[in-house]
Amino acid sequence: MLNRYPLWKNLLILVVLALGALYAAPNLYPDDYAIQLSGSRAAFEVDQPMMDRTRAVLEREGVDVKSIELNKKSGLIRFNDGDAQLKAKGIIAEALGENYVVALNLAATTPDWLSSMGAGPMKLGLDLRGGVHFLLEVDLPQAVGSKLENYASEIKSRLREDKLRYRTVETRADGSLAVKFTKADTRDQALSVLRKDYQQFLVTDEDANGAFYVVVNLTEAEIRSIEDYALKQNLTTLRNRVNELGVAEPLVQRQGRNRIVVQLPGIQDTAAAKRIIGKTATLEFRLEASPQASKGRTESYPFRSEPGRKATLEKDIIIKGDNVSNAASTFDENGQPQVSITLDSQGGELMARTTRNAVKRRMAVLFVEHKSRTVKKTINGELVEQRVPYVEKNIISLATIQSVLGNQFRITGLDGAGESSELALLLRAGALAAPIYFVEERTVGPSLGAQNIELGVTSVQIGFALVLIFMALYYRVFGLLANVALTLNLVLLIAVMSMLSATLTLPGIAGIVLTVGMAVDANVLIFARIKEELANGLPPQSAISAGFGRAFTTIFDANITTLLAAIILFAMGTGPVKGFAITLSVGIVTSMFTAIVVTRMLVNLTYGGRNVTKLAI
Repeated sequence: MLNRYPLWKNLLILVVLALGALYAAPNLYPDDYAIQLSGSRAAFEVDQPMMDRTRAVLEREGVDVKSIELNKKSGLIRFNDGDAQLKAKGIIAEALGENYVVALNLAATTPDWLSSMGAGPMKLGLDLRGGVHFLLEVDLPQAVGSKLENYASEIKSRLREDKLRYRTVETRADGSLAVKFTKADTRDQALSVLRKDYQQFLVTDEDANGAFYVVVNLTEAEIRSIEDYALKQNLTTLRNRVNELGVAEPLVQRQGRNRIVVQLPGIQDTAAAKRIIGKTATLEFRLEASPQASKGRTESYPFRSEPGRKATLEKDIIIKGDNVSNAASTFDENGQPQVSITLDSQGGELMARTTRNAVKRRMAVLFVEHKSRTVKKTINGELVEQRVPYVEKNIISLATIQSVLGNQFRITGLDGAGESSELALLLRAGALAAPIYFVEERTVGPSLGAQNIELGVTSVQIGFALVLIFMALYYRVFGLLANVALTLNLVLLIAVMSMLSATLTLPGIAGIVLTVGMAVDANVLIFARIKEELANGLPPQSAISAGFGRAFTTIFDANITTLLAAIILFAMGTGPVKGFAITLSVGIVTSMFTAIVVTRMLVNLTYGGRNVTKLAI
């Protein structure tokens, strides 16, 4: 009998629709305005007594608190509205001081039973949720310069191994390294060694002013490799740092040759975000200087935990933090905290080469931060403020080398488990391979985001309502069935977007509006075909079957070409274009399912298996 789906097919369609409704449901629960608390360092933990004191302070200041939660080492305070959230932020920041990060955020309210099934709401982009946007510039010349310093240390160690005496190793203005010798034969031996060990470089000899030089030049390919690595390492490190903020769907991506875009939806506190993201720090491993070392080859640095205490280190850098591939906080056999380090192959080779003759000496982990301060200068008779960069170096750890170190070793002598955990986290997250500077920053307020959401929802409602009215008036019963399918299409679209953890932006809402029109377009083609078949004299049941069957090819061709265009937009576009492409792609797939399969099921349930003489179409 025509126009009848078997029971299993009807049940399968109903299961798909039920799952769609289930995974779309979390979007009915709006986020709470919240404040997230975390320690600026591992030594400053957020615990229950601290959260209780914070609640007491807020209540004393007349701020209504919805709830307070403690999750591991961070705290979450929920509020009923944004005004209370903003007022509480200033109060908490003043009460806790600079040792804690107080960040504005939005907290999910999805019921536990939905969350346990993996259901969650769609993530909102910066333009809908509000938040902060940073454009960062990576100092690629500094990355090349730092790598040159590493190579200089390597060359010194290599020449010492072969007992080839040199006078100096200098970095020239053109970016080359010049190794100075007093004897030509020693220079020639060094030239042979360096050409063999550093085949990726252009190693040449040079005579000038009675001295003999080996000149090491970086090739263009090597420079590009160093710059690419620095940018990729910075991207990875920034993503790790952003994850510590607990931001929903942050965006950290490369822009152009040397810039990185960071977007943090839901965070309005630019200062707190900059403090965590902008830690433009690197790590250096150096040996402690021996008492016999000349002052020209040593430097003194304070300890990070004890600024009044200093240690003298060698200038030569063994390795930097970008050679660390993994780090874990553990305890030794005596229950003392330590950090287990794993280096990459290059780092392991350099560490073994250096520590082979340094057993029982102490090695320091130096924390190097690139900062900037505001200074006042007089330019053309006017007093102006300028940001001046500077470097701050502090010792994190100074421990004794017990044996020759390779790819894996341990750092001991740490001041408690807190310092051990912090050092492991810092090493594991990775140091920045090159300094970064804030080129642009802007804040999108939550009120603007709410206005965008309101306007976007209104546009969807108006477009949806007009389509429903047109279909009901023009196609009568068939139009009403198409309207039911169109509603289910929106539910499925939201469900799929939520399951994919896709970010909804303002262009994404435009994609939803377009999807509504495209979804009903398929029904219009089917219904128009049914009317043609009726006009050609086919009986109603045959006309329904022919309408759905013969219109399928046209619908498929139209949708597949649009889907290909959406895929190209996603592959080639960035930011808002990607958001539009994702929504459009998902909408095309769900609309074909609802317009063809779901509508056919509804029509079958209404007319299928009956002796129908006339169709309300």
